[in-house]
Parts: sequence; structure tokens; C-alpha cells
Amino acid sequence: MHARTLRAPATGAHAPAARARPALRPPDALLLGAVAFLVAIGLVMVFSASSATAYAEYHDTAYYLKRQVVYLAVGLVAAYAAYRVDYRRLRAVAPAFVVVAFLLLVATLLPHVGSAAGGSRRWLGFRALSFQPSEIAKLALVLFLAAKLAQLHEGVRSLSKGVVPTLFVTVMLAGPVLAEPDMGTASLYVFTAFALLFTAGARLPHLLMSLLAVLPPAALAVGSSAYKRARIFAFLDPWKDARNTGFHIVQSLLALGSGGVFGVGLGASRQKYFYLPEAHNDFIFAVLGEELGMLGCVAVIALFALFAVRATTLALKAPDRFGMLLAMGCTFAIVIQAFINIGVVTSSWPVTGVPLPFISFGGTSLIVSLIAVALIANVGRHRTS
Repeated sequence: MHARTLRAPATGAHAPAARARPALRPPDALLLGAVAFLVAIGLVMVFSASSATAYAEYHDTAYYLKRQVVYLAVGLVAAYAAYRVDYRRLRAVAPAFVVVAFLLLVATLLPHVGSAAGGSRRWLGFRALSFQPSEIAKLALVLFLAAKLAQLHEGVRSLSKGVVPTLFVTVMLAGPVLAEPDMGTASLYVFTAFALLFTAGARLPHLLMSLLAVLPPAALAVGSSAYKRARIFAFLDPWKDARNTGFHIVQSLLALGSGGVFGVGLGASRQKYFYLPEAHNDFIFAVLGEELGMLGCVAVIALFALFAVRATTLALKAPDRFGMLLAMGCTFAIVIQAFINIGVVTSSWPVTGVPLPFISFGGTSLIVSLIAVALIANVGRHRTS
């Protein structure tokens, strides 16, 4: 056996040129600015919308605001970590992340394990330390789909190799969420998956065929549940049963109508005084519309539109296919969720328990949304131009 010859590194003129790493670009100011404004609006509106409930339950008008600030601090730390790690390393852990998310979703359905509130079983943990696995699963799904579709390349145009396996994993995660029941989040998974498949290059006829295959079992799931049927009928005519199944929508529309163009003034909402259920959660946009008027609503929608445009721009400049799909998936998850929430509040979508990203009260939702933004910014710092 010959000994390996060790050589000292060359120096001076004879040294080989060092392979220079591409310089990382600074974070996109417009993207982060839009998110910062949305978070700031959220803090203000959480305090305003929750003050009456917080005082009645805890004798502290700032109770929910304090918790939201803590969630924000945790979310910023988690987002910074997600921003600093090389996003390409996440590709290898995507399958394991999906398995863990699925197990957490199943655990929420187990008696004495998942926590029930408001007729739904969506939480794990205890009191202030509880979290929603469905929010974590949303991020896991995006990460898995980005990794899988990037691996497939042209295979995404195959129904059996691309669309079917992708939607199988989507339905696998959506099933336990639908059983919680949380029809809004389950539908969000499906919409995000279809949007990512279309972005990755799946054939439109395959997507339409898959949609037609998904609709009958979805309709059966809704039709077989009195709870879900009531929400659909309330959406079609909320005033028919305004004191029962249509109560949420009617009170939301009254809040928006009372706000007019300029609003009744910050903190002056009347609907938040126990008329509008979940005023600081799912229906916080209605309180915002009442207090800040149509102008406030348009401003929030404009910020989400700016976020969508800048995030899409960064995704299209990604150096690889995985980065592009990861950034687009995070963008779809946030924007589609905002669209659904605003649709519910304005009676343009059936009532579902989906929070408004960055604005509604809720720890897991805020933290996961901030991590998603960090992943978009992470991809953006590696952009090619």
C-alpha cells in the first residue's frame, strides 16, 4: 500500500482561484414591510376586538394583546432561524416532517389527548402551551409538495406519477383536519396543493379530472354532517335563521355595514360587545371594517396584494426549482387563507374557522405564518437577479 502524499496548499501566483460563493442578497424591503404593517394592524385590532371579552373573562382588557405579543416574539425568533438556515437543507427532511404532522393531527382526535373547544377538537397541549397541529401540517404540506414536485421535474405532467401521489398526501393530511371538524383548513390544504401542482406544470385536464374525483366525497362529507350542512345553508341565506345558523354572518355584515367608508373610530366598535362571536379571531376583519371602515379594509387587502406580488417575484427569481416551489407554496398558503377568511366575513364564502394571517389572535397561526414569510425571504436572499 502506497502512502498518500500530503501537499501543502499552494500560495501566491500558483494558487488555484478560490471558488467564490454567490453573494447573498438583502431581504426584500417591500415584502417585509407589508408583513410588518399587517402584524402591527393585527396587534392594534386584537386589543380593540378582544378588550370587552378579556375584561369579562380575566378582568384585564389587554389579556389577549399580551399573549399575542408573546406569540409574536416566539414567531420572530423562529422566523429568524428559518431565514438563516439554507433552505435547500429542508428538502431532505420534508417526508419526515409530513409524517410527524400527520401523527400530531391524529393525536388531536384521540380522547384525553386532543383538547376540545367550541365543538371542535383542534389543539394539543394545555392552556397557554396548547398549539394547533393543523397549522404546522400546513407548513409541512407545502415543504413536502415543493420537494416532491421539484424531484419529479417533467414527471409532474403524469397523472399516475405526479398528480395522484401528490393529492394522496394532501388528502391524508386533510382527512383528520376535516374530522376535527375544520372544513376551512382542510379545503386550504386542497387549494394550496392544486395551486402548486399548476405552478409546477401539471396538465390542466389532469387537475380537472382530480377535482371531479374529489368533489363527490367532499360533497358526501358535507351532506352527511348536520353541522356542515347548516353552515352551507347559512351561507346561502344567512337571514333565514339570523339568530341561529346565520348568526355569525349576520353580525359580521352588520359590523361591516356600520363602518361605512371611514368607520366608527378605532376602539368604538359595538359588535365586539358580545354580538359578534370570535371577534378577535376568525371575525376580526369585521371589527376592523366597523372601526376603520371601507378604507381600512382596502388598506389590509392592498397589503396582502403587495405581499403576494413581492413573494411571487422572489419565487420566480429562485436559483432552483425547489426554492421556487417552496416560496410559491408559502405564498399560496397565506394568500388563499386570507382570501377565505375575508370571504367568510363578507358572506362570500361558507363560515369556516380560518384565521386572518398576521391579524387574527392565535399563537400557532402567527408563528407558522411568520416562518412561511421567513422561508420566502430565505429563498429571496439566494435569488439570481
